[in-house]
Amino acid sequence: MLIGAIAVLSFMLLTKWVDFKDSRISAVAQENTRLISSDGVSPNAATAIPDLPVATSEGASAEDLPSMADNTTAIVEKDPVVASAGRIVEIHTDTLQLAIDLEGGDIIELALPKYPAELAKPNVPFVLLEQNTNRTYISQSGLIGANGIDKDGRPTYTSASSIYKLKDGDDGLVVNLQWQNDAGLKVTKRFTMKRGDYLIKVDYLVDNGSAGRWQANLFGQLKRDSSPAPSASSSGGMGLKPFLGAAFTQPDDHFTKFTFEAMAEDPFKATITGGWVAIIQHYFLTAWVPNATQSNNYSTRVTSSGFNIAGFTSPALVLDAGQSGEIGAQFYAGPKDQYRLEEISPYLELSVDYGWLWWIAQPLFWLLTKIHAFVGNWGVAIILLTVLIKAAFFKLSATSYKSMANMRRVQPKMQDIREQFGDDKQKQSQAMMDLYRKEKINPMGGCLPVLVQMPVFIALYWVLMESVELRQAPFMLWIDDLSVMDPYFVLPLLMGASMFCMQMLNPPPPDPMQAKIMKWMPVAFTFFFLWFPSGLVLYWVVNNLLSMAQQYVITKQIEAGAAKS
Repeated sequence: MLIGAIAVLSFMLLTKWVDFKDSRISAVAQENTRLISSDGVSPNAATAIPDLPVATSEGASAEDLPSMADNTTAIVEKDPVVASAGRIVEIHTDTLQLAIDLEGGDIIELALPKYPAELAKPNVPFVLLEQNTNRTYISQSGLIGANGIDKDGRPTYTSASSIYKLKDGDDGLVVNLQWQNDAGLKVTKRFTMKRGDYLIKVDYLVDNGSAGRWQANLFGQLKRDSSPAPSASSSGGMGLKPFLGAAFTQPDDHFTKFTFEAMAEDPFKATITGGWVAIIQHYFLTAWVPNATQSNNYSTRVTSSGFNIAGFTSPALVLDAGQSGEIGAQFYAGPKDQYRLEEISPYLELSVDYGWLWWIAQPLFWLLTKIHAFVGNWGVAIILLTVLIKAAFFKLSATSYKSMANMRRVQPKMQDIREQFGDDKQKQSQAMMDLYRKEKINPMGGCLPVLVQMPVFIALYWVLMESVELRQAPFMLWIDDLSVMDPYFVLPLLMGASMFCMQMLNPPPPDPMQAKIMKWMPVAFTFFFLWFPSGLVLYWVVNNLLSMAQQYVITKQIEAGAAKS
């Protein structure tokens, strides 16, 4: 077993080193392929709009676009057509950095300056959307249908400037992209952003100066390859894989998830009043939220180039000659802040995925945030929350520990029975049952209280795993990020030591083989917890210490009472 443990540890160290190296390469590649200038100052003239790098010229090909048939979303595959290289416009607010391709007006890069990619580089923002050799993950929108300007290829917009910045003292920023044709049709694609928010309004203002009726449908979609999320290698421990894929809301299923593999096998189609479509990863998401009063067509598909697309199409905007109108949707790109998401659209907050125990996890998260508001440290908040949960289950835990302490008290008598009856298992079992009845001990008494508490502890586990608030949140001393592993493995070792001490307070299993296996449990769990996020390990350490203290006191009280009698 020692050789096996060493082999497992060596394998885990190797895999984590590979993950670490890959994540470092990915971080460097992400930083070096940025389209957005770090300081928001264009290296070109004030009105010059730079060309896109060649690496991003794949752009929005014809296969990206949904097609319209009788004003419904009939998704068909088209032969891929490589679009010509576009140009980019930069937008800088206090919460967002955007790069917009003037060919189609798509958001091809989006960074979050308030969320650093690495703790050691606070000025380098986390890049959520990007289109480069490292990853393709972009947000697309346009007008398709009978007269849509995106119907036969992406339109090329014009912009008054190459860089737009939110000014000090302003509450919002509006960026207009212009397009018109010789027939008199004018379209303005407007992006509206507010200070301190991650929600973007995307509106199309249409002036039908042509001689005939004009109609088109708005589409919005998210296009992504199947590469892992940038934080995948550092977001969890052994077996902890946060969900990556598309999600929708439906009347009968408020949170429907699709992995990219599921999208390829069984494309999703539905007509829903209101609703939203999102692509979710650990801590962050992007989501299109169309008009809540309209029936929108939602769908997923995988293109012939291997890109995963999830999006919606809205009902047609119809304008007679000389009329003007507008159509639009909201686009969210940022952290999975469940309270803000709840305000944007019903059930969007469920993208903070706590699994089937969400009804327990939600109150726990609420309590955790309230404690943090009081103490100002997420590590201390985790400790206090663990103490409160332990206090709530004090009576149940006491029942369990009393049962185990009584089992420990009669251990010598049980050993005598084993020696007396030797290999006669039937007589040995009967004698054991007689001993339990005489001593008024229920050998299963310690199980039920533990089973009752397990859903709460599992729910808390997912709260700590999913909460973006813990990302890069410091605790104390060497732990400066509760969402990643303890760099010196102190907490995992403390957790293993506390498990070992708890085992010493419990009666050993009657079966010798089981007893040997149980002795190795602290070692195995220590290995598993080495790369768990330190916030999770902190929770387990505190819970173990509290359990150990309670169990020790109860065991000593029962042993002292038995000695007096």
